[in-house]
Amino acid sequence: MHSSEQETLRWLVDREQIRELVNAYCRAIDRVDLDALLDLYTSDGVDHHTGFDGPVTEFVPWLRGLMPGLTGTQHIIGTHLAEVHGDEAVAESSATAVHWAEPNDDPELNYISGVRYIDHLVRTATGWRIRERWAVREWAITTAGCGRALSGGIAASRGAEDPLWGLLSAVRGAPAFPSPGVE
Repeated sequence: MHSSEQETLRWLVDREQIRELVNAYCRAIDRVDLDALLDLYTSDGVDHHTGFDGPVTEFVPWLRGLMPGLTGTQHIIGTHLAEVHGDEAVAESSATAVHWAEPNDDPELNYISGVRYIDHLVRTATGWRIRERWAVREWAITTAGCGRALSGGIAASRGAEDPLWGLLSAVRGAPAFPSPGVE
């Protein structure tokens, strides 16, 4: 490969790995796989979130206390840009974060938020990791009182009965369900 081809390939691979990291964060939150979440940060990682500001080693326990109050979440990544400079990068990812819980008329538990994740990332021996993240809230709207009862379809679950874990276990040939994220 010529130098420019190698540079282009490195450029593409870095961006795809960073995009996967952002998506892995969303999956870890939505499936309450908080051990996997911790692995996405550097050991000295920091998170600035609504209601939390500090080291990731305190962020994960904070989430363990918060997540049992929610029936579910869904984080959907939209626009994503990454600027790589050697072994450091800055990524900006727009997301829509949906939260729901019982009682479904509580606006503190039932809302949709538009956020931007602004990440300072570093390349480590195990891949790209989040050194520092800012979850910047752009907007929020309550869904309180909108209800959740739908009939038909496959019901989502944060537990081992979710179809994701059975499929991953079959493809991997080993159990895939993570250790419980909520205690």
